[in-house]
Amino acid sequence: MSSSYPSSRPVSQVESYGRAPNTPSQDAWLLEPPRATYIEQTLESVSASSRGSLALHSGSNSSPLLEDGKRFSEASATPVLPNLGSSRKPSIVRRPIFWIIALVVFIIAAAAVVIPVYFFVIKPRSNLSSSPTSSSSPPGTSGPGPTGKNLTTGGNGSVITTSDGTTFTYINNFGGFWVYDPEDPFSNNAQPNSWTPPLNTSWNWGQDRVYGVNLGGLFVLEPFISPALFQKYPAAVDEWTLSILMAADTASGGLNQIEDHYKTFVTEQDIAEMAGAGLNWIRLPIPFWAIEKWDFEPFLEKVCWPYILRLLQWARKYGIRVNLDLHTIPGSQNGYNHSGKEGSINFLNGVMGMANAERALNYIRVIAEFISQPEWQPVVPVFSIMNEPILTTIGKDQLTSFYLAVHDMIRDITGVGEGHGAYIAIHDGFQGVASWAGFLQGSDRIILDTHPYFAFNGNSNPQPIATGTGLQAGGIWPTTACDAWADSMNASQTAFGVTIAGEFSNGYNPCGLFLTGTTGTSSFGPSCSLFLDSSQWNQTLKDGLMEFTLASMDALQNWFYWTWKVGNSSTTNTVEAPLWSYQLGLQGGWIPTDPRTALGTCAALGVSPQPFNGQYASWQTGGAGAGTIAATSLAMYGQYPPASINGVASGANQALLPTYTSTSPIPTLPPPSFSPTPTVSVGDGWYDSADTGLAPTQVQGCSYPDAWDAVSSAVPTTLCPPGTVVASVSTTPITTSVSVPTARRAR
Repeated sequence: MSSSYPSSRPVSQVESYGRAPNTPSQDAWLLEPPRATYIEQTLESVSASSRGSLALHSGSNSSPLLEDGKRFSEASATPVLPNLGSSRKPSIVRRPIFWIIALVVFIIAAAAVVIPVYFFVIKPRSNLSSSPTSSSSPPGTSGPGPTGKNLTTGGNGSVITTSDGTTFTYINNFGGFWVYDPEDPFSNNAQPNSWTPPLNTSWNWGQDRVYGVNLGGLFVLEPFISPALFQKYPAAVDEWTLSILMAADTASGGLNQIEDHYKTFVTEQDIAEMAGAGLNWIRLPIPFWAIEKWDFEPFLEKVCWPYILRLLQWARKYGIRVNLDLHTIPGSQNGYNHSGKEGSINFLNGVMGMANAERALNYIRVIAEFISQPEWQPVVPVFSIMNEPILTTIGKDQLTSFYLAVHDMIRDITGVGEGHGAYIAIHDGFQGVASWAGFLQGSDRIILDTHPYFAFNGNSNPQPIATGTGLQAGGIWPTTACDAWADSMNASQTAFGVTIAGEFSNGYNPCGLFLTGTTGTSSFGPSCSLFLDSSQWNQTLKDGLMEFTLASMDALQNWFYWTWKVGNSSTTNTVEAPLWSYQLGLQGGWIPTDPRTALGTCAALGVSPQPFNGQYASWQTGGAGAGTIAATSLAMYGQYPPASINGVASGANQALLPTYTSTSPIPTLPPPSFSPTPTVSVGDGWYDSADTGLAPTQVQGCSYPDAWDAVSSAVPTTLCPPGTVVASVSTTPITTSVSVPTARRAR
């Protein structure tokens, strides 16, 4: 980032004498320990900006949270130390007692550093029951160093040896350190940087900030993220068709080509680089076929699960938390190519809507059982239960009743309240966060997830972004991001509760190879050619993208960039969707190497949203009242299955819609295997032994419509098996068109 960026923002200060090991001084400007920008400003947060006018410090000003003896003087930028009195004589430095005292002080100070490091980092935590931990050694998991009774750990400059014997140097200038112990692979002592709590310490929503990236395209294939796979099979438009074509191509390895992708697309070094870039969270999209598929589905079944465990173990090793995201749903929840199959929506919609919802509920249950084990709770504190359902098609009442059913099912497994399982993240259905105000008051730890993009707003977005430097960089786009998102995100923290941006990017336009699908076209006004080749970008364009990225980060506050990396095109051997690759942006200079530099961008641009004081209602974070849902919400949404679903012919009897029977063995996700065998329990994949219900399966002797294409199917006129009399239930008539934003059908 050019030097004009720091000088154009409100100045921040950090407690220099409290810096973690290996954290460098900031030569250009000092950063405060991060605090969400929506924290309410105080008078002491107002100072003269470098532009000669008064400007608010960013909401990251955490000086009110620091111990009194660690505050800074705004004027001098030096620590305000406590008054030690005036009894000390000036000549004491010439006395022997001074040097004795100095030596004692030095020894005590050294012990204050060494002893915590030994007991907190080097010596394994013995209280595994009170601080859940876990790990795994699936295919390719690295053995990060010598074995023995002590943990293997290292910080900036340490050399990592991966499972295949290759090495790389861990670069982390922010005080982060990695931890791995073969005897206790569930150790949660690692820390990605000095401002993020280690995994064995609670995350404090409202105070700690999410700086995250998605690992899109790793376990759920997307054409624009892994273009080479789709370029090899031009007829493929989604993972469904790609799987069919690959399976037929036995000469090239068949579906094993997908496993090769799992093995190589993201490596341990990627995770280390994330920590070194100041990131502290990963949103990890996974498919339901990590658990199982049914015979009529072409996906590669179960193979990705060991690689998911490997990824979770790498995240644990570097102290990064994971938001586990169920990205695909049986029948498709959005008709996008990243739901498994592009086309129609058959989840809670159409003739097979209820049957597909039964399967979805069970897969959510299986995942919840696994991640609720004490081995996995610290590394997976958030579970996103469904990616991007299209609310306008499914219906808000129907979707809310499903969300409530999932909430109750998960909390029956985990128990209620802080420390009992992961937060449950739900998507806003592309209706905006304001429409979810007051949602299920009294629920236990639900997060609202929104995915704001300009690239898919249906406009051509021709306004230039290469317009200058500093606050003049980025044209209209930085201010547009602050105006569009800052106020609504702040307001939602109170009106709903914890609110995050699970996806965003610096793609302000819809340019990128396969971004709108393998057959899609861009609506961008000018030619997209420039935005397909970052080697052609000049510094002005990079400065514009940087300013837009910083503004987006500051406005969204708790965010996950989509996505960490984009694979090369097989025709050019370059990334042809560079606006979407965080890793490429770090390398090229249009993504900040320290995300904290985004703090204060919107204020510097003149956008100052209404503040949020950082305090959630007790029930929103698992405190008093959590799990006691308001009676009004229960009256509106407490019925599941819902009384009606959309996409069914007018006058049809919903009770005749096809459903499954719960008579199949439950498909438990297996724990990892380790070599050597660890000295701690690895779990069995199932947290709640009282949860003994069976899994849904087709009723023997009954025929079913195509579960992925049944919106136009006829509703049965009798039950299968016959013999049950049912009452008539109203349904919403089928519509001739599905309200799906066409530009978002790919991403």
